[in-house]
This record gives sequence, structure tokens and C-alpha cells, in this order.
Amino acid sequence: MSETPGNEHASLIPPKPMPEGAEAFTRSVQGLLDGRAKDDVEVKQALTGLDEMLDLIAAGLYSLASMLVGEGEESVRLVEHTVSTAEVTRCGDHFEARRSSRLALAKAALETIARRQPGSLAAPEGAASPLTCIEDDDLDSAGVSAKELEQMIAGPDRDRVREWLANLATPLRTVFVLRAVAGFSSEETAALLAEHGGPGAQAWTSSAVRDVFRQGLCSLASQLIHETTGTRS
Repeated sequence: MSETPGNEHASLIPPKPMPEGAEAFTRSVQGLLDGRAKDDVEVKQALTGLDEMLDLIAAGLYSLASMLVGEGEESVRLVEHTVSTAEVTRCGDHFEARRSSRLALAKAALETIARRQPGSLAAPEGAASPLTCIEDDDLDSAGVSAKELEQMIAGPDRDRVREWLANLATPLRTVFVLRAVAGFSSEETAALLAEHGGPGAQAWTSSAVRDVFRQGLCSLASQLIHETTGTRS
């Protein structure tokens, strides 16, 4: 096979055309790739004027990416890659497009984490379930609904929630975000981790995901109690 001089790794497969709407998104995010950390408000402003569905999904994807890999260019590039490859605009409705794009972003984000921190997403060892303050593995067990969590992430308490997430161990933060924010089931989360989590992640099971998620819920409940107590004092 002949090689192109100076570009021996160039693919001979023609690039797949971007879906309609994705090119406009790519142009819109170029100004975000300036080396500075971004927040959700700035990203949403940069995306203003795009197709309404693509606008909302892209802004939500950036929020999800930033919780998984951190704010900044890496998250912007993950969103750009997702929108340009997941064929978001071809989905039948907003809900289908949001789920399809979240799945594509989760895969890319997990691979990014595994590449950046090899072994950080390894499955927990041992079969015994750790003791936690919460028995059920659903968000309501922590005293907060999915809608309330969404408001916490995007509202005035955003910085405190992000700081709490940033201080969690990588597997705990990742499982919590995939379950509570992205809305994947324990089975789906285990499959994503096993396939895209890198070294040691193949042993993830739905049971292990539930155990780790309960730890995250317990931490969230403690955080909420601490904030409530601090407000009253």
C-alpha cells in the first residue's frame, strides 16, 4: 500500500459527511477553543442562533462532558465530535436525539478519562457490597428529584455542586454522572464502563454500579444536609 509523503497515517477512507446542522455547530464552537475554562452560560451564549433542538442538546452535552472530564476545551471538543458524528439531527424527536447524543458523548468521555488516567475506571474489587446510608439506588433516596438536581447543576448552587463532584473519586463521580445526570440504567452504565473504561474496567457489573451509585447518593445526601445546616446556622 502506497503512503502519502509526510502523512503516512492519513486515512484512505473518505471522511463521512457531517449531518445537516453539525457544520453550523462546528463553526460556532471555534471561538470557544481559546484555552480558557468555560461555564454553561458562556457555552449557551455561543450556541445561540443554532437550530433550537441542536442548541439545547449541545448545551446539555457540554454540561455533561464538563462533569465527566472537566470544563474547558476538552469538553468542547467532545461535544463537537458528538454532534458531528452522532447524526443528532436525523433522530425522530428531541428525546431520541438527546439520548443518542448522550450515549455517544459518554463513550467518548470514558475513553478520554481512560486515556488520561489509565486504570482510573477499573471495576471495584471484591463482591461484598459496601455499607452505605442509602439502601435504594435511585436519586430520590438522596432527597432530591431529577428536576431538582438539574436545577442545582445549572442554577445558583452550580459551583458548589461542581466542587462536590470534582472532589469525588473518578469511578464514583463517573458512575454518579452517568446514572443521575445522563440517565443511564445500572446495566447500561456497566456496559459503557466495561467497553470504554480502559484497563481493568471489563469487570464492571450492574451490581457494582448500583453499589457505587449508592455511595454517590449517600455523599450527595450528606452534602445537602451540610448545606441546609449551614444555611440555618
